[in-house]
Amino acid sequence: MGYDKYESPLSSRYASEYMLKLFSARHRTETWRRLWVALAKAESALGLPVTDEQIRELEDNVENIDFDVVAEREKVVRHDVMAHVYAYGKAAPSAAGISHLGATSCYVTDNADMMIYRDALRFVRSEVIGVIKNLARFARETKDIPTLGYTHYQPAQLVTVGKRASLWIQDFVSDVEEIDFVLSGMKLLGCRGATGTEASFVDLFEGDTAKIDRLNRMICDEFGFEKYYSVSGQTYTRKADSRILNCLSAVAQSAYKMANDIRLLQHDRQIEEPFEKNQIGSSAMAYKRNPMRCERICSLARYLMADAANAPMTSSVQWLERTLDDSANRRISMPEGFLCADAILKIAANVTNGIHVNEKVIEKTVAEYLPFIATENLMMEGVKAGGDRQALHEIVRECSMEATARMKEGFSCDLAERLAAREDFPLDRARIEAALEPAKFVGRCPEQVERFLDEIAPLLEEESAKAEEINI
Repeated sequence: MGYDKYESPLSSRYASEYMLKLFSARHRTETWRRLWVALAKAESALGLPVTDEQIRELEDNVENIDFDVVAEREKVVRHDVMAHVYAYGKAAPSAAGISHLGATSCYVTDNADMMIYRDALRFVRSEVIGVIKNLARFARETKDIPTLGYTHYQPAQLVTVGKRASLWIQDFVSDVEEIDFVLSGMKLLGCRGATGTEASFVDLFEGDTAKIDRLNRMICDEFGFEKYYSVSGQTYTRKADSRILNCLSAVAQSAYKMANDIRLLQHDRQIEEPFEKNQIGSSAMAYKRNPMRCERICSLARYLMADAANAPMTSSVQWLERTLDDSANRRISMPEGFLCADAILKIAANVTNGIHVNEKVIEKTVAEYLPFIATENLMMEGVKAGGDRQALHEIVRECSMEATARMKEGFSCDLAERLAAREDFPLDRARIEAALEPAKFVGRCPEQVERFLDEIAPLLEEESAKAEEINI
């Protein structure tokens, strides 16, 4: 590692080895070369003067990349693809004359990008599934633990810890569905020529357009794509990049929501992200247990959501059949979008695998607010015991205001005691306490969690098969 040049923290600190390799210069160049091999094979099969020996030499040198030669040639020609064509010709001299035959730069750049984005999306999908699996386990384990629910971050009705986790899961499941939709619609550019007319191949195949269709079909089949664009300019439509970054932004939104909720709850000491034995929370305040992992998720998620704006701005200004003001932006925004999503999900996997629930704190919080939440139930019990509903309402209101005022002075809630002490309230302390069983106030939370987890079980079970598609 060099310390004299800037290095993106996404590569030096946050992203996984897989994602770094996927977007590396070597993998990109090898992908370009595999595309040149596929083109040569298809042209040979369709009758163009490309020999088996030339194809073999191209295949044998896919990994034989001299990046120094590329760099020196690019200084001369100021064109990265042509510099790579030159270097490939040096490595495979017998094929130098037929490499890139009929193609434009976008044949390798755009098709390779789509192949890399497809593999990266599949990997992101597997990471999202990993987070869902962790949360599903956590939700099932905590589905019966009553906890204070919040609306407007103000105390509301009870939920359960697991029910709240199921809301996080639901967001991530929607992200998987969006990723699957985008993956199902991904297409290669194919080999379409300078303005998308395929004019060079009309000439090469002497007007036999059926061979052009077969050429594109063969290239798609070689790389596992069902479709290629029916029409294009020199590039594939940059709206495809918008769809991809929107997927990654959606993942960031889900992760941010979950991490922010955990940060709020950790402030109240109800649940905590993992904290290592020797971890330091603050350089000054040695007692601190800051939610640094969740804070990092939120920080990176903000970057990714902002990064996703690059693609629609780029797509909207592509002039006519192509313009090059997309290139520099895409070199940064697309890889870094994936690296950032990868980083977020790595941290999210760590957090969700070790969420700690402080049940005693939760019980204390529930006990403090439950008497207020239970007041309607207590009034109903009072009516059953012979009381007048309107009169009971006024008693509850008075006692609630008094208990609230006392709590604002720093004392604990004594609403139950106040109601029991009122001679005009028909329930004694025992009946009031019996009505204050937290499990009675969580509605269908446990059932909802179980049903939801059963619904998504097939998604989690199929992931092992999907994971086999992820390879470089």
